[in-house]
Amino acid sequence: MIMPLFSRGPARRRTDHLDLVTEAGRIAVVLRRDRRARNYTLRVKDAGATPVLTMPTRGSLREAQSFLEKNTRWLTRQIAKAPTPRPIRDGAIIPFRGIPHLIQHRPETRGTVSTGVDDGSPSLCVAGAREHLHRRVFDFLRREARRDLEPATLNYSSLLGVRPKAIRIRDTTTRWGSCSASGELSFSFRLVMAPPFVLDYLAAHEVAHLREMNHSRRFWRLVEEICPDCQAARAWLHNEGRALLAIGADRRAA
Repeated sequence: MIMPLFSRGPARRRTDHLDLVTEAGRIAVVLRRDRRARNYTLRVKDAGATPVLTMPTRGSLREAQSFLEKNTRWLTRQIAKAPTPRPIRDGAIIPFRGIPHLIQHRPETRGTVSTGVDDGSPSLCVAGAREHLHRRVFDFLRREARRDLEPATLNYSSLLGVRPKAIRIRDTTTRWGSCSASGELSFSFRLVMAPPFVLDYLAAHEVAHLREMNHSRRFWRLVEEICPDCQAARAWLHNEGRALLAIGADRRAA
């Protein structure tokens, strides 16, 4: 059963809500009307995020309801598969370059975030007030991601004789990296939490797009030629990638 709840958003994009009642419980679904949309689409971005149903501006609520009903089983499966959100807080453990690190809040210390070892275990020591802990950890990971991704990207660019227009570090939820038609490369900062060979593969993958803007056999041969760990990295992302998206997902809006 679907119960519509309405709330008007900005003029360009109006946002409503659908309340979907299933055997597994109640699911809140955001309904977005987008003038660029041509079809109805349903997405579960990541752990902790509200499902989003996007529809054309001229679409009807009845059509949206029908589309959601037809995809209820798929939606419940996707939600069930999503890993439990892992908050960034004192005492939590998160991976950093593939190694588990204990987050230790040390409000009395100066600075922001530093790495250390506590009783033989790697740690991330976070200074400052508790309410800034989440932001400081993510800012630290973004900086470290750039430190790793920029040289890896420039190395592969040199191998292939290409040059990216820019290198962007973002918190993307649908892809680990991308290459625009203008030559801008974007990467998820969460790659710095994965083992280094995974981050290295994504750098090779996106740089290869500067030569082959497709996923043809020629593209994959090029990636495998410059990145021997290509297959292992792809397997790691397939098996472990969703867990990285769950870290700090409790603070991300739909």
